[in-house]
Amino acid sequence: MKILTPILFFLLVMDAMSQSASIDYSLASNWAVLPGKKIKELDKVKVCPCSDSVDVFYVYPTLFLDQKDPRWIKELSDSAFSKKILETAVKYQASAWASAGELYVPFYRQAHIRSYHQLEQGGKDSLLFAYHDVRAAFTYYLEHYNQGRGIILAGHSQGSTHISLLLKEFFNGKDLQKQLVAAYVPGIGFDSTEFGTVQLMTNPSETGGFVTWNTHKKKTDPKTIQWHLGKAVINPVTWDSTGYSSRSIQKGFLYSNDKLYEKAIGVHLANGYIWVDRPRFPYGFLASTMSNYHIADVNFFWEDIRENAVLRASEYLKKRSR
Repeated sequence: MKILTPILFFLLVMDAMSQSASIDYSLASNWAVLPGKKIKELDKVKVCPCSDSVDVFYVYPTLFLDQKDPRWIKELSDSAFSKKILETAVKYQASAWASAGELYVPFYRQAHIRSYHQLEQGGKDSLLFAYHDVRAAFTYYLEHYNQGRGIILAGHSQGSTHISLLLKEFFNGKDLQKQLVAAYVPGIGFDSTEFGTVQLMTNPSETGGFVTWNTHKKKTDPKTIQWHLGKAVINPVTWDSTGYSSRSIQKGFLYSNDKLYEKAIGVHLANGYIWVDRPRFPYGFLASTMSNYHIADVNFFWEDIRENAVLRASEYLKKRSR
């Protein structure tokens, strides 16, 4: 998906900020997840020893999908929507990174899915409005919670869009990059040089950069995925540029029945994206009815992500202690 040029981005962000009232992120109620805030969806997440020295700032993907809803922005007053965030995005995505550090997940006024397809008709303004909230949450987090700890940034789809803007504004060429453990930004097409000094990482233990991928089914028509062709990509099982990884080394797919299926997915690296063999899990044949696997970019590789985030956090702390 197309990302704004830096100059235009800053001009539009400043304009969006002047037109929207800020969310008060000093209130715990405006965070889906905060350290010490009991979240049942995270009850079974394993915590590693490095968790008290690293933070995870996660931004959830687009869940505002109702095509009959004419609004461009989803307000925070919808309790059913907040519940959906916890029961889907937090449970099946944010949980993958929660082992590596203290987890922070802000609620934000999200842009409708149509924003990506109607950028000039209101979508661009809606995405920047949503980013204004994410930016405010991240700024509050830095000022009141971080205290110099390492930072993992994680998102998916719209969440990755907002993380990408944080990378450009707060990390690229800035001192804060020294605290960046890793940025995981799947579900959007980014150039390998998109974030300047924050570079694509092609080694599983590398720190200070970003990783990204977009998951499709076998024989996907390239014409339908123009946003991804030629973009940066890594294999989220090997965490490098391995062209093919077999099911035998895939760590685990977290399915909606809350079970983890090991050795479920073979991964093929393509031109700016990955495609996967049909996943092996109960009712796996249903996967063949999906047009693409965007929705599963994270939970297909849940255990692979969890172990990699812990590894990168540990490597970051080793480097910092030298």
